[in-house]
Amino acid sequence: MFGIGFKHAHYAELLENPFTYSGSSGAAVDFLEVHSENFFASEVGGGGAARATLARARRHWPISLHGVGLALGSAIGLDPWHLDQLADLVLRTDPLLVSDHACFARGFLSKQATTERETHVIHASDLLPIPFSKASLDVLCSNVSQVQDRLKRSIAVENLSAYFAWHAADYSETQYLNELTQRTGCKLLVDVNNIYVNALNAIKAGAEIDPLYNCKTWLDQISSDVVAEIHVAGHNAMEDIVIDDHSCAVNEPVWKLYRHAVKRFGKIQTLVEWDTDVPALNVLIAQTQLAKHHAAEVLI
Repeated sequence: MFGIGFKHAHYAELLENPFTYSGSSGAAVDFLEVHSENFFASEVGGGGAARATLARARRHWPISLHGVGLALGSAIGLDPWHLDQLADLVLRTDPLLVSDHACFARGFLSKQATTERETHVIHASDLLPIPFSKASLDVLCSNVSQVQDRLKRSIAVENLSAYFAWHAADYSETQYLNELTQRTGCKLLVDVNNIYVNALNAIKAGAEIDPLYNCKTWLDQISSDVVAEIHVAGHNAMEDIVIDDHSCAVNEPVWKLYRHAVKRFGKIQTLVEWDTDVPALNVLIAQTQLAKHHAAEVLI
């Protein structure tokens, strides 16, 4: 299965011509992915225009819910309101997959008041990297298990593109993610663009590595039976850093890694991400067709 993000710019074209882009047509899209938080209601059980639009899309395509706000690696735990909203959305959507990231975002912000110490929970509104330590793995496993228990289904956890790394580490990233799946029964969402961006940034930081070889080794170290989905996307190289901005077509080295991932993990559903500078729908669909072509060549 090959999917695209369900973007506001494409709502009308997709929903007014659903049979053009679903079923067995040459331009068919097998599933749509949305960021879960964009479809939360003002209260559990609520609706609104966004939920109505998603319901219309769900009549024609399976929906994958991809979150950016659970902050699964946060030591202070999950936001109960966020989990309530996600559970309600899952109940109403019956999604193909539920996923989020191996990151943290929630924490305590303390400030010294005049007479008493006030503590507030804040959300960084970013996907911040977690250390690959035993302590952080305990936190991540606990939070992932809580989500799965609430949703009554396994979720997929995505590897992160990160612009800094913690020095403290008891595991490599792949060891860490494999251990997570073994302890919780969750799946992985493998983003091959994130792996490549991290390798390029390591080179910019002084590492002497072959980025493609490094990334293929990363993929080879992931357990072959735990991957639920693959993401591909474009990135942009700046002078001092490579940005995972999903603002362009998939870069050629990422396609090479995608082929390696398909060879490694088999026939896994694939999503083409394009989140900024969103192009015309036909451009995005052409990227899914290219993904199908690469996968078909590998799986012959």
